[in-house]
Amino acid sequence: MKIVVDTNIIFSALLNTNGSIGDLIFNSGSQFEFYSCSYMRFEIQKHWSRIQKISKLPDEQLQISYTLLLSRLKFINEEIIPLTIWLESEQLTKEIDIDDTDFVALTKFLRATLWTGDKILYNGLKDLHFKKLVNTSELLLLRAKKSRK
Repeated sequence: MKIVVDTNIIFSALLNTNGSIGDLIFNSGSQFEFYSCSYMRFEIQKHWSRIQKISKLPDEQLQISYTLLLSRLKFINEEIIPLTIWLESEQLTKEIDIDDTDFVALTKFLRATLWTGDKILYNGLKDLHFKKLVNTSELLLLRAKKSRK
């Protein structure tokens, strides 16, 4: 199953690599394929000093964690996504958070499911009947179901 990972998931995993998000990313390879877009790396870099401050990890350790997390994702260049998908995605995100358009567009393009920890985005997309969406709790349940099969 293809899962598009948005920035706040990586942000959370960096702050607690031993938590449920880190567990999902590092221990779900047989159930899920994780994807993201180049924009996510830009957003993480933009907030790097904040991540350092909150994590209280030495920069070297934080860089290692970040590199390990990225190694679990397949990156897709947003430029290959057709304009029609961009426009549809922009319509969905314009009233919620336009910065999330990349993730919605990639989700639609890959026919994947978007994994987000952003409650505003999650609820906003649910209200618009965007069904290809999960939060961390739902993804944990999905993994448990898949591993029982």
